[in-house]
Amino acid sequence: MSLLASRFALPVVAAAFAACSQSTAPGADPITELPRPLTTAEQALIGASNVFGLELVGRVASADARPNVVLSPLSASMALGMTLNGANAATFDSMRAALGFGELTQAEINDSYRELIDLLTDLDPAVRFEIANAVWAREGVPFHPAFFDAVTAAFDAAVESRDFADPATVDAINAWVASKTDGLIDSIVEELDETLVMLLVNAIYFDGAWTTQFDPADTREQPFTREDGSTVEVPMMTMDAVEVNRGYGADYSAVELPYGGGAFSMVVVLPSEQTSARSWLAGLDAGGWEELVDGLTPGKLDLLAVPKYTVAFDAYLNDALRDMGMDVAFRPGADFTRMSPNGDQLCIDFVRQKTFMEVDERGTRAAAVTAVGVGVTSFSAFVVDLPFVLAIRERLSGALLFMGLIGDPTMDESGPAPSPSRDDC
Repeated sequence: MSLLASRFALPVVAAAFAACSQSTAPGADPITELPRPLTTAEQALIGASNVFGLELVGRVASADARPNVVLSPLSASMALGMTLNGANAATFDSMRAALGFGELTQAEINDSYRELIDLLTDLDPAVRFEIANAVWAREGVPFHPAFFDAVTAAFDAAVESRDFADPATVDAINAWVASKTDGLIDSIVEELDETLVMLLVNAIYFDGAWTTQFDPADTREQPFTREDGSTVEVPMMTMDAVEVNRGYGADYSAVELPYGGGAFSMVVVLPSEQTSARSWLAGLDAGGWEELVDGLTPGKLDLLAVPKYTVAFDAYLNDALRDMGMDVAFRPGADFTRMSPNGDQLCIDFVRQKTFMEVDERGTRAAAVTAVGVGVTSFSAFVVDLPFVLAIRERLSGALLFMGLIGDPTMDESGPAPSPSRDDC
């Protein structure tokens, strides 16, 4: 047996994982299929969202030197999907292409988002998963009622017209964020720039108990090796003699840990010691992800050990999105005339995302908020003791909810997002 195989001799189906547990999530009836087949457009949207998300996470992880990078592809896709309803001509085409939607029409995209929201939030009664959208518009700026009608119908977005010069508007936006993330994220803006005319915000909240919960009595301090080779002591949750879905590639090993009835799961990927988690994540594409997921098969682990951690991440996504082909939306000349009669003078000013994730013996609480600012300016043992890649997904539809890199589980706050680069419109 090779060194890699011996270290990762991992010993899921959700039901099998539940059978070997000291504690199982209450009321977690196994979920083995979606309540209805996905439409062709829905399949295309989920596939596109995953392609978009994998590229976005890879680009951010490559450019951001902070040890922990956790993003929500789904949140970013939805916030930008709302904004897409205001884009026109080449701006629409570039945003649609960057989001991976190919030749889907606006109606097909909106209908698929609407159905996906309903599907994911009602899928597993043992998992709390919520999606909320809102749009704040500056008083006195003309906007097309059809734009507000579209985002309300497709995204169930709350729409408010507010005085952006009034500090109470910032307080209201941040109060909405805190409410929709159960307090895990308390703000998304510190102020509203005088040139900003609209803020489109998506919030998602996830709270899932492991199908098989770890016993807190088995959690103990163990060393975790950081990306630079230094070590830090972390609380390591452990479980003996457990059956999980596991997979191997040429340069990684992976396990899948289900939540609730098994529709949602966390996939933990541990690259080989010769491959950094950051470079592995940066090189992951949709084909590689699909191959990894398809290769997960049930097997027995003598020992499963996963860090207990809390992380927060805050980043502007401008540069990554521009590099992905959305540059025209951030520049003078952008066309948002489906949003406003003055849309030829508007462009995306910033795209900011904050995430929070707490992983413990019970399960996972996670939240993400993505804000798009539109203005007249723009800018066998599986022991996870090394930097690792994580993804929270809905298994039956394939939707990626969160994805990221954990390089230091003891660093629970990534600090404020660096200021984005911006061009004047």
